Amino acid sequence: MGGSRASKEEADERPTATVEQVFDLADAMGPRWRLMVLLGAFASLRPEELAELRRHSVDLDECSLRITQAAPELTNGRRVTGAPKTRAGKRTVYLPDFLLPELRRHLRWFAEKEPDGLLFVGEKGAPFRRSTFGRKWRKARTKAGMPANFRFYDLRHTGNTLAADTGAKLKDLMVRAGQSSERAQLIYQHSTVKHQRRLARGIDAEVRQRMRESAAEQTGAKEA
Repeated sequence: MGGSRASKEEADERPTATVEQVFDLADAMGPRWRLMVLLGAFASLRPEELAELRRHSVDLDECSLRITQAAPELTNGRRVTGAPKTRAGKRTVYLPDFLLPELRRHLRWFAEKEPDGLLFVGEKGAPFRRSTFGRKWRKARTKAGMPANFRFYDLRHTGNTLAADTGAKLKDLMVRAGQSSERAQLIYQHSTVKHQRRLARGIDAEVRQRMRESAAEQTGAKEA
């Protein structure tokens, strides 16, 4: 998850999941990891950011997450917890409203109970591990009919594309995704909370519309 690799992942043309495929993947991952998939897509969060989300990161009233820490996993399996690598990585991500019930359910069922408890832990209470999650991801990917080269990180591309489809300005998209560059730093200062909330509402409307269209198509196919 180093800087050069991340830059390359952003630059390469990667597969993009549809809204329906994201939900298929979330279903295939099962209840414990469902929210992680949804946040990876619809909040454009990186795996290392998701790994370090805690109860105090969540604001249910605002339907938002405060990203202040990241926990990338080294090749030797050791988690290194610290601040995001760039200033832009520290941010508040406003979530589309359809994620609120998912967030409440996850907090009630799976997150650690302490105020600073981790949102995502394994069945035995261990912190998120890339190797264990990777095995589950590959099985879910196959079950959902996704291509073998579709990585969890590619969910960010889905989320960023959805956000762009709302007509949001470049500066707002970059703030939401926590993207940073020397040239963009001044732009970030002008992205307001109002713009970020509007962006989240736009994603909410877009996803709900696509799910309604999908349901209508399925109903029509059954009646035909």
